[in-house]
Amino acid sequence: MDYLVNNITSDRLLFRKLTPSDFELWLPFHEDKRTSKFWNGLPKDPRTACEADFERTFYRYKNKLGGKFALIGKQNNKLLGLAGLLIQEVNHKKELEIAYSLLPEYWGFGYALEAATECKIFAQKNNLSTSLISIIHIDNIPSQNVAIRNGMTLDFETTYHDNPVYIFKTIR
Repeated sequence: MDYLVNNITSDRLLFRKLTPSDFELWLPFHEDKRTSKFWNGLPKDPRTACEADFERTFYRYKNKLGGKFALIGKQNNKLLGLAGLLIQEVNHKKELEIAYSLLPEYWGFGYALEAATECKIFAQKNNLSTSLISIIHIDNIPSQNVAIRNGMTLDFETTYHDNPVYIFKTIR
């Protein structure tokens, strides 16, 4: 099954596959210390972290595990962030995750919620799963608020890649 959010748009966003040429545009995400403050185990060097991020995304595309898409602002045609549907394993169970990350300069404008909502609609419309999750560090209140406003509820707390996280879930 293909979990890629191909050809979707929202009022302000265009989703497209990430390409190698997006690397320098996404690098500032990893250079800003605020983006990694909630997640342990990431490479300290921003270029190495960005390379790992891209490698994971391209691996996911190739192996039908979903993947994050570039979020392009319709008004300015700039990369604002990444979002998509990802197959994840949480506590030995395969789950479909709504994932979203924005460049810090675009925080607080509702783009994360807009992207997450479109991912949810896409998954439901295409019957990709009976439930969707978001994996969010227990201290990342802004991302938790996005999940809640996207109709998700706190399902349980666990450890994911050595990080304490909440699993937010929505069931169809």
